[in-house]
Amino acid sequence: MAEERTEERRLAAIMAADVVGYSRLLEQDEAGTLAALKKRRKDILVPLVAQHHGRIVKVMGDGVLVEFASAVNAVRCAGELQKDTVKANADLAEDRRIHLRIGINLGDVIVEGGDLYGDGVVVAVRLQSMADPGGICISGSVHEQVGNKLPLSFEDLGPCEAKNIAKPVQVFRVKAEGDGSVRRAAELQPRQAKPSIAVLPFVNMSGDPEQEYFSDGITEDIIIDLSKVSTLSVLSRNTTFTFKGKAVDVGRVAQRLKVGYVVEGSVRKAGGRVRITAQLIDAIKDIHVWGERYDRELNDIFALQDEIAQAIVAALKVRLLPAEKKAIENRSTQDPKAYQLYLLGRYYWIQHGLRNLEIAVRFCRQALEIDPNYARAWALVALCQVLLHVRGRSDESGLSAAEKALSLDPTLAEAQAARGRVLAYLGRYDEAVAAHKESMRLEPDSYEVRHNFGLTCCFHGNYDDAIEHLERAAQLLETDYISLFFAAACYNSLGRIDEFNDASHRALERIEKEIALRPDNARAMGFGATVLAYLGEKERAKEWASRALTIAPDDSMDHYNTGCAMARNGEPDLALDLLESYLRKALPNDSTLAWIKRDPDLIPLHGHPRFQALIAHEEARLAAVPTRSTGDAG
Repeated sequence: MAEERTEERRLAAIMAADVVGYSRLLEQDEAGTLAALKKRRKDILVPLVAQHHGRIVKVMGDGVLVEFASAVNAVRCAGELQKDTVKANADLAEDRRIHLRIGINLGDVIVEGGDLYGDGVVVAVRLQSMADPGGICISGSVHEQVGNKLPLSFEDLGPCEAKNIAKPVQVFRVKAEGDGSVRRAAELQPRQAKPSIAVLPFVNMSGDPEQEYFSDGITEDIIIDLSKVSTLSVLSRNTTFTFKGKAVDVGRVAQRLKVGYVVEGSVRKAGGRVRITAQLIDAIKDIHVWGERYDRELNDIFALQDEIAQAIVAALKVRLLPAEKKAIENRSTQDPKAYQLYLLGRYYWIQHGLRNLEIAVRFCRQALEIDPNYARAWALVALCQVLLHVRGRSDESGLSAAEKALSLDPTLAEAQAARGRVLAYLGRYDEAVAAHKESMRLEPDSYEVRHNFGLTCCFHGNYDDAIEHLERAAQLLETDYISLFFAAACYNSLGRIDEFNDASHRALERIEKEIALRPDNARAMGFGATVLAYLGEKERAKEWASRALTIAPDDSMDHYNTGCAMARNGEPDLALDLLESYLRKALPNDSTLAWIKRDPDLIPLHGHPRFQALIAHEEARLAAVPTRSTGDAG
């Protein structure tokens, strides 16, 4: 017959602790992780618990539950446990370090055998899940007992909801003293005034690589929707898409991007149906916050996007204002077919290059045939047209398309950015800056906003402001070599040689990665040839310039860029041949000609009779045809 177990109740201070990212550590090295945890328990945990008169109730994989008769002893033990854990990590690589999070509660517990149960234990575990890596969270009841008895300070986090607990729990975070080892979280992830979130590219599960544009578009629209919530800080599409196609560790991604939350998911589109899975992860606490799978008709795609965005907002427990809810639900179009065509256009626009820009315009035009009031499609047409215009491949500068987009949606940052870029090409600099400033007000952390503003400043000689925007653009998009290239040009023009060399090396590193990924990217090769010439690699610069011209023989912009490279490379005749070719194809305007005369890469040609003759010819032509305007080189 089994022995009858007795049950009693008592007041106890309960410390719950677990290991941050335990699953990741096991995946990397199961045997090593288990051995390290066993040694930490033996050498650190057990002696500390004994020293502070506690009792280890149970060990559960990566977690431990400890009982103390005194709340003061529990907090003192937790602080020393965190400090000793940091010391034990000192000689380990960052990805092999073991970080703890600890919660402490003082409450009524049920004692059965050697185990503990009840709300007192549950609250301690909930507090542990709220703690930062390397941090300690305590309940209000513990805070009252500790008072000023320990050399610690506390941050009041206010009443917090705890799962399966009827009343909110008053939570305090123990703040670090001295070396800050208690609050390790401050080193890993600065706590921000509002939740920061990164939406990773949703995986295309359709079995058709050509459907990538659709999964990418869904991701981008969720980013845009969340960006409309004033109480959230949302990373731009261009930053998170650097992780596209890569197996990622959410914790590492969050630490690298300095965000607290990550959204990831997948899209499966087949026939007239779409299936989307999405989940929200608290990367600091390494816990799953929310997740859902949706299976809908394709015609419901907009309602589905609204639902996902609002579910994420609800899971984060942030306030969604009525105007923000309305903005999320206010789609630029309500036609799924027009939306898909727009996504295809955007897919090609991102690829750059003459052919891809022309394809992007065609898809946008098809979308506008279905829905003439599609503001985002008009904005994309404007961006494509201005880049085609500068190549002499479009009579439209993009201005009318940008203004059409803004007439439909004055709050569209990409339309303001496009308008600014067009106005700059047309020589209307003050108006361009005003449009760029409005785009900055609407979306200051948008790559497109910063990149376009930086180029406008660069082309018009405002180098200090250009550097600010271009360097920020390069931070927002880790694959962006163009912003770094022009930042280097600005540093050079200001005589800041050390920074010029640094930016050149950073640009070349990104260009080499891009060419390894897309060997047919003539634009990257043209810019890369110039950087190689900067750095004295003359033969390699000439080889890259030749490859660029072979890949894209009809793109006037590639002729200009490789001409700059050859000017820098000490090949004046070849540089002038390419510059003449560009001028024949592009027919620049006053603003562009001013840039050609100012472009630091062409300075080696300034004393050459052919260059002087080219400039004189263009000046005479523009004087005879003053209404012609085509835009800047760049």
